[in-house]
Amino acid sequence: MTSKKEHIISATAELIHAKGYESTKLSDILKAADIGKGQFYHYFSSKKDLGISVVDQYVQTWEQNLIEAILQSDKPSTDKLNEMLDWAVSYHESIGEFHGCPFGNLALEMSEHDEIFRTKINALFEKWIRSLENVLEDIVGGEKALMQAQAIVAQLEGGILLMKNFQDLSILRNIAENIRAQYI
Repeated sequence: MTSKKEHIISATAELIHAKGYESTKLSDILKAADIGKGQFYHYFSSKKDLGISVVDQYVQTWEQNLIEAILQSDKPSTDKLNEMLDWAVSYHESIGEFHGCPFGNLALEMSEHDEIFRTKINALFEKWIRSLENVLEDIVGGEKALMQAQAIVAQLEGGILLMKNFQDLSILRNIAENIRAQYI
């Protein structure tokens, strides 16, 4: 059973993912979480405080499900890369709506305006890239693994952006297959 605070964070995460941080109003949060202002301010000092909690929740989830469970597992490196690509596609498929990547969206929206958001989002992207670099070192050798890891993350994030704009999951699937063709 989730706590009231976790419920508020989850409800807000869905709103921010769908609408963006700036477009999500306090009234939207109160309605989605089915709480009053008093309850909101009992758990959070501001919308920004809640927004940072949302980012922290996403970071924790992605670190567990993508980085630790897949990229840092004991599986062969080609399996790790393949599972990462499957995870990226199935993550967006499971949502049922094409709102884009929560981190990509927030990076585009907030990185120039808020250093705390930028730093937290950057840390997740950095951990993803470095974990993928380790995987690629086994597949293609170490010399260009960092550059290739950055390119793969950029391809996936770009594919997610196009998927969102076209409202078409096949674009992300095509990007994943293109990456597979290059490395597996």
